[in-house]
This record gives sequence, C-alpha cells and structure tokens, in this order.
Amino acid sequence: MPFDQMISSLFGEASGTILPQSVYIMAVISPIILALILGYMAKDLWVRYIRAKHFISQKYILLQIRLPKETFKSPVAMELFLTALHQTGGEGNWYQKYWLGQTRPWFSLEYVSIEGQVSMYIWTRSGNKSFIESSLYAQFPGIEVTEREDYSRSVHFDKDKIEGWAGELELTKEDPYPIKTYIDWGLDKDPKEEFKVDPLAPLLEFLGSVGPNQQLWIQILVRAHKKEARKAGHLWKTTDAWKDEGQHIINEILKRDPKSKVSGEVDEDGKASRVTITKGEEEVVTAIERALTKYAFDVGIRMMYVAEKGFFNPANIGGVLGSWKQFGSEAMNGFKPSKTWHGSIDYPWQDFRNMRKVMMTRSAIMAYKRRSYFHPPFHHKPFVLNSEELATIFHFPGQVAATPTMDRVPSKKAEAPANLPICQTTCLQITILCNF
Repeated sequence: MPFDQMISSLFGEASGTILPQSVYIMAVISPIILALILGYMAKDLWVRYIRAKHFISQKYILLQIRLPKETFKSPVAMELFLTALHQTGGEGNWYQKYWLGQTRPWFSLEYVSIEGQVSMYIWTRSGNKSFIESSLYAQFPGIEVTEREDYSRSVHFDKDKIEGWAGELELTKEDPYPIKTYIDWGLDKDPKEEFKVDPLAPLLEFLGSVGPNQQLWIQILVRAHKKEARKAGHLWKTTDAWKDEGQHIINEILKRDPKSKVSGEVDEDGKASRVTITKGEEEVVTAIERALTKYAFDVGIRMMYVAEKGFFNPANIGGVLGSWKQFGSEAMNGFKPSKTWHGSIDYPWQDFRNMRKVMMTRSAIMAYKRRSYFHPPFHHKPFVLNSEELATIFHFPGQVAATPTMDRVPSKKAEAPANLPICQTTCLQITILCNF
C-alpha cells in the first residue's frame, strides 16, 4: 500500500486537508528519522561489541626492563625508541575499523614500586615483543628485557583488607603548549654525570621510599595521534586538531593573520603594523613550533596506590602528585590532578560512608589491569604529548638518579675474546669453577 494511502486510512480521507501540512510531513519522515537514530545507536553498540571481541582475541605481555649499573645514554636515545612506537596501522579503512574491530596499538609505559622496590615495565601485545626488544637493545645494549607475570594481577581488592587511591593527570594548558623537556634541562648535550639534572630523579626517589605492605603503580598509556577531528564545514574530512590549535596559539601571540602569515595588526590603510613581542613570548612560540615538528601521541597517565589495612599513608598521595611538578612551568605547560576517580571527591559529604571511594578503588584496579583508557569499558579523554615530551617523563635514568632500590642488572656481562684459543678458554673456565 502506498504511504499516502496508509496515512489516509489512519487519519481519514480528508487528512490531506484537515491535518496541517507540517503534521503530514512529520508523519512521513518520522519513521526515517527513527530508523536513523536506531541505526546510529546500533552502530555504537556493534563497534563496542566487535572491538571487545577483538581485544579478547589478543594476547598481552608485560616486559620488565632491568638497567645496567651505569647508564650514560641521554633521553635522546629513548626518544628514538618511542618514535618507533608511533604506529598508526591496524585501522586503516572502515572494514578493519567497523567490521573487524581493529584499532591501532597502544602501549603502557610503567613505573612500579612494590614495598620500595622500583621497576620499569612496558605492556604491549605479544606480537610486538621481538620488535620492542630489538628496538630497545639497539639503543641500550646493556639492558635486560624479560617477560614477567603481571604484578597487578596479584592484587585482589577487598575493602576489609585493602585500602586504595587512584588518580589521573591532565595538562594545565592547551595541548600544544609543551611541558619542560629534557632539552630544557640540557640532557640532550650528554653532560657528565656530576653535572646532570634529571627531572625523573624526584619521582624515582619517591617511589623508592614507599614502605612495607604498600604498592604504588604509575602507567603512561600511549598510542599514535592521528587526524581524527572533524574539519569545520565538512562532513567527512578530518583534521589534526592538535596542530591546528598550536598554529592558532602562535598566530594569537604574534597577532598574525593566519591567511596572509603577516605579523601585526592591520591599520586603516590595510597595511600590517609591526608587532613587538617579549622574550618570554618568543620562547613560547619557539617551543610550540619545535613541538609541532615531532611525532605526537595520545597519552593518559594513571596512578594507583594500594596498601594493606593499617599501612595506608595519605602522605604518599601528595608525594606522587608532587613528583610531577618539575615537568611544568608558568609560561609553558605542566601536569595537574584531574577529577577522575578519587579526584572527584573534594568534601566528606560527597561520599557517604566511603561508598563511592570503595567503588572507585575497585573500578580503578580493574581499569589498571586492563590498561583500558582509549576504548571502553574505561574510556577517558587523552591529551597530546610529542616524542620529546614523552621521553622526558619516561627514560632510563643515569647515575644521577641513584635510587638504591632501582632494579638493575647486578653486573656487566661480557663474552670471552673471539681470538682466545679453545684450550685456554677451557682452562679459564675450570680455574673459575675451582675458585668457587
């Protein structure tokens, strides 16, 4: 039956004249609108389902990194390694993304303190193991990379036995403003150990001070940043909002017309007047321009503090948050606590009998174990750091950060000389065994 005849049968033969024309139009298009709404909702549910299925099919591993007693490489080497993690593949077309549920890989760079014993880990898909090992050994020949059991799996939350706190960080300014990086500290010039000032030292020293029956975990979740923001005035075209915003900030500081790239305000005759900027503004523009030239990553920083009943120390919360202060400055960017997890509770009356705190602790431990940040079930909005900034907050410290509880290789490994005769090698091995 034609649609207009169906409407006439429902509202009477004179519906075309009795009913207002707008009501008739709504009756015609409302099924189409409803179908579009249901289709959009079904699409989101389908993507969540197919991605969850894809995530479950993957195997994930945790790689522990043990440092040698002497580490002389600057964070430049770590930046080269992190650049290799900028992988945008896996969701190149709509079929991979919406039908197979594939996503671009993400990684978790982790600092862990278990009763003051500090370790460094990288969490990833098992297929990336050989790639990460070879990339690390290429830059840091003296390290050890070993696959370990996930330390977080040993913690099972029980409100009667365990107390916990969880928090996340966000940037103090817009993403294009860079944090204080290792270049600002002069570490790119490879100074002597006695002249180094490593911004990681306060964080590592604090982790080493965590007491017995307590654990403090920090995970830096990263994935390659892509052009995903919708371009203004376009339905399908995307743009890099991070670079666009950075260029907009530069234009504002220089009072520059983004179309003509001419600095200064325009007078009545249409000529650009000369603009004067301060030394500080010039440094900000230079820093932003340098930041925009490097690979960008979507980043989320999560912290988890758990302790047995009677050992929970609230001072450790302020300690771990304060350990990120040295990366910031007033003119540039920095880190601050977000309102995620326990950061959303400011007053006692916001949490009746600690019910919200218990629920948040349980959920935060689950989110940490899953390393879930960029996708459901624990989807949070990331911020953007480039490879230089990322290498500043995650790199292998030298002797300047001489944390006694830092997990390091006990001795330097060396093979026998290649030109040593076989008989001499055998005698040398027998002599060493006899000495023991």
